[in-house]
Amino acid sequence: MRIRMCLAALSLAGGAGLATLSAPPALAAACSDIEVVSARGTFEPGTLGFVVGDPVYSALQKKAAGKNLSSYKVNYPADLSPTSAAQGNLDLVNHVKSQAATCPGQKFVLVGYSQGANVVDNSIGISSAGAVVGSPIVATLPAAVEPRVAAVLLFGNPIRALGKSVTGAYQSRTLDLCAQGDPVCENGGGDVGAHLSYRDDAEQAAAFAAGRL
Repeated sequence: MRIRMCLAALSLAGGAGLATLSAPPALAAACSDIEVVSARGTFEPGTLGFVVGDPVYSALQKKAAGKNLSSYKVNYPADLSPTSAAQGNLDLVNHVKSQAATCPGQKFVLVGYSQGANVVDNSIGISSAGAVVGSPIVATLPAAVEPRVAAVLLFGNPIRALGKSVTGAYQSRTLDLCAQGDPVCENGGGDVGAHLSYRDDAEQAAAFAAGRL
């Protein structure tokens, strides 16, 4: 029940604050230096995601001085349907493959919050099956693209409640944050508000990504 409350609360997380947040561009530039690919959380409002995607993008614009950034919002339902995360997984992989082919010099920062973290997990080969709003892997980024993923930023990642984490080729480039008491990523967590707190970590995440660009 606490987890469902967390997910439902995301639909209200924007509130009046949406009017004061400066939104990043919704569409990617043809060939920017860096593309931020963001998978929002369940029911999360905002351009790239009010709680995580938008503040992380804004912070990274400041941290990555001299770099031209663009963004892509993963196209998926981000709802409680059983195929939602799988649809996001497929869209993320297809988009990054297409961008990588079109823009040979472009690098990527992958951002995932809540269900969006499941989407990113699957896309880099870590199954979210069995996690809250998770799914089996339906597509993975090819090995040729892997070196161009500069950073993976995960927030409230549901697989952590299963005792799992990112391993393998992406491990050293991954920042996986779980707020204390967040019931979505912490087994036994009971603080619904913790799941909505990750915009406070935007600067830390942006600094982590900028250090790897």
